[in-house]
Amino acid sequence: MSDWKIELDAIIGARHGGQVEHVLGLLQKLDTRFPNVAEIAYQLAWTCDALGRAAEAISHYERALTLGLAPNEHAGALLGLGSTLRATGEFARSAEILRSGQHLFPDHREFDVFLALTAHDLGQHAEAMKLLVLALVDTSEDPGITTYQRALRFLANRL
Repeated sequence: MSDWKIELDAIIGARHGGQVEHVLGLLQKLDTRFPNVAEIAYQLAWTCDALGRAAEAISHYERALTLGLAPNEHAGALLGLGSTLRATGEFARSAEILRSGQHLFPDHREFDVFLALTAHDLGQHAEAMKLLVLALVDTSEDPGITTYQRALRFLANRL
């Protein structure tokens, strides 16, 4: 295991213990020492996001994606970037990123829900409702939803 990976795992463990502020400084130092490691950039983005430092998070998400991540982390970075762009009012760019996530990771239905929020912000209310209803129908095990699944799908597609 790489030196950076051992350190990163220890830092992430501290973050799970609620030490997010302290972790940011540790991640920044690790990133300075290993600037071309996508996983470090991704964790730095996630931490900045958790601390409400959106502008910093965006640049780290972008760098992590450019450097290349494993599929699960790639999906998480796209979702984080899309959500953070939405939070900063960059709705069109958020939608673009979230749609690319839908395309690359069609089984990750969280992209549909986050895209629905962005579509709502863009004034695309019918599209937002359609995304949410279809995500609900496709993922719910609630008997009331499954009973009316066909009708709900038909209605969502008519929005």
